[in-house]
Amino acid sequence: MRAVVYDAFGEPPRVETVPDPAPAPHGAVVHVEATGVCRSDWHGWMGHDPDIRRFPHVPGHELAGVVEAVGARVTRWAPGDRVTVPFVCACGTCRECAAGRHQICDRQSQPGFTHWGSFAELTAIDWADVNLVALPDELEADAAAALGCRFATAYRAVLQVARVRAGEWVAVHGCGGVGLSAVMLAVAAGARVVALDISATALARARDLGAELAVPAGADVRALTDGGAHASLDAIGSEAACAASLAGLRKAGRHVQVGLLPEPPRLPMDLVIARELELLGSHGMAAHAYPEMLALVAAERLRPGDLVTSRIALDDAPGALVAMSDGSPDGITVVRP
Repeated sequence: MRAVVYDAFGEPPRVETVPDPAPAPHGAVVHVEATGVCRSDWHGWMGHDPDIRRFPHVPGHELAGVVEAVGARVTRWAPGDRVTVPFVCACGTCRECAAGRHQICDRQSQPGFTHWGSFAELTAIDWADVNLVALPDELEADAAAALGCRFATAYRAVLQVARVRAGEWVAVHGCGGVGLSAVMLAVAAGARVVALDISATALARARDLGAELAVPAGADVRALTDGGAHASLDAIGSEAACAASLAGLRKAGRHVQVGLLPEPPRLPMDLVIARELELLGSHGMAAHAYPEMLALVAAERLRPGDLVTSRIALDDAPGALVAMSDGSPDGITVVRP
């Protein structure tokens, strides 16, 4: 198969022919129809993720495709099934999985990190019966690719972790793929959204998706929202965005960290204490939680396809990954191998 490969952290990625994967007894191989270029892939390429330990490596973890082959112990899936998968693949049997918290599975695997990923024509998925998610026929692969990470991550972060309610102010710091997904989801929940970014294009996109305010990063959120946001997300992953998210909250507000932070941040913990703020993390979404989200997509109350801003071929994926070093892209870039 053809795949994007790199030999060391930060080294130029390239497209080459590599051996096809085979399914594990409990796993499946998926023929990739579309995969997203996510900032987490960039973090992995830069060496910020300790799960990448062997080279050469194939990145990519947001995917939609068709089951190509399954292992002998797989009972729920067969070749030809259209599927997506969470970026955290759970084992289904550990203590966390038994509690329903598959997204923090003790034995998790992650395509594109713990093993080769979806910047390829084929990719292997562990524990297929636990992790594969059936896609409705009417949902095209480009839109479905974002469900594996950015859109599903934002869905859980906004609705389940931040517990956003109608009428609340929600601040979204960083309007790349996950941030714009968060804007769409918060608006759909009836919240009032203030979006912040350094890019005028990203702010325009946030406005189009329903953000009531779209302002440059560093704006005074507390002044703009009559005392501060009820909930706020760092959707880009930087010390400055994380600190600004906390500073912009009203008393008893809820901060959710979604973006990966390459280094431990220095945070205004004095504000956390004085305002009794909640600090929360959000790490994807379990496969068993997808049906509720997919029902809203089917009803067109959520439109992940609107977030796709560009479609590129596999040969263009190395350049798209490298380009993320200059900042977060607006929306979602989809690779079609």
